[in-house]
Amino acid sequence: MRRIAISVAASTMTLSLAGCGMLDATGGTADASPRKGNDITVGVLMPEKTNTRYEVFDYPIIKKKVASLTNDQGRTTYANAAQDADVQATQMQKMIDDKVDVILLDAVDSHAIRGMVQKAKDASIPVIAYDRLAEGPIDGYVSFDNELVGEVQGRTLAERLGSASKKIVMVNGSPTDPNAKQFKQGALSELNGKVTIAETYDIKDWSPEGAQADMTKAIDKIGKNNIAGVYSANDAMVGGIIKALEAAGVSELPPITGQDAELAAVQRIIAGEQFMSVYKSYPEEAEAAAEMAVAKVQGHDIQFDALASDKVDSPTDSKIPAQLVTVVALTKTNIEETVVADGIYKVSDICTAKYKATCTSLGLK
Repeated sequence: MRRIAISVAASTMTLSLAGCGMLDATGGTADASPRKGNDITVGVLMPEKTNTRYEVFDYPIIKKKVASLTNDQGRTTYANAAQDADVQATQMQKMIDDKVDVILLDAVDSHAIRGMVQKAKDASIPVIAYDRLAEGPIDGYVSFDNELVGEVQGRTLAERLGSASKKIVMVNGSPTDPNAKQFKQGALSELNGKVTIAETYDIKDWSPEGAQADMTKAIDKIGKNNIAGVYSANDAMVGGIIKALEAAGVSELPPITGQDAELAAVQRIIAGEQFMSVYKSYPEEAEAAAEMAVAKVQGHDIQFDALASDKVDSPTDSKIPAQLVTVVALTKTNIEETVVADGIYKVSDICTAKYKATCTSLGLK
């Protein structure tokens, strides 16, 4: 979906006038969206704790950005469902009952949460889908370009293997996560015809244990010496995949993909145990979500439209305003230019005693 071109000069002028009270946020005087001041509450619902990013990066960044956008008057309230859709529904109901002003929702199950999204809508509470596209009448969506994530994974692995006759195992994400389907589609667009996909699995709840169990099945079917590479949709599952390979007696691990640039994954990449991950700028995504949430609840419609100039479709709605953030393949060669440069990790976080020598050889100091 192409981004909509926006006149910077015109937008800047209108926003400036709106800030001075000369115009409503919509650019008119009669039909502006209702405004709230800086004393707002942003509800933040995250889906799980297996992937460390939500607790370590996403929520703290959102909280800090909301405070900065509201002169430290805005508040955030947080809940993590630990991969339980029923728990998340209860958490969202509480936020509705507490009358938060806007909800940022990263759904455990994009379909199951649909009724709660409608309840929020009925209570006049905007819902912005975060990272995963929820069903129902959501007001906006912030995520990465998920098909591009899969394309980057698939292309990097295919280029590394270089032969259509080489067999790989494909370990995809949770069937209840709409992002997993997009990662898979993107990856297949790059893998089909370039490698042989010998076995493919969809892992419930992105479980490392589930990935380990299915990888063990694949090894039994294909043979440990016949697996040239593994497509893993994220980093957390890589840990389980490696355990299965090592338990089978594989001494030289095949190239394995990942996603999320978790610290353990970065260290595995340095050590040569994991071939690549996909680095997604969590600060960019989280700050964009905070900006959209505040703009929406304060009625700054022009600013919201500028932030959400992409459009996406869900199974229930079309042309949802969205912001899609780009991604980059993370390998041994660009660790310093990505996760270190963006302040995600310090070199000292990555290069612990176990990885010191390898870090030195890579110039990470």
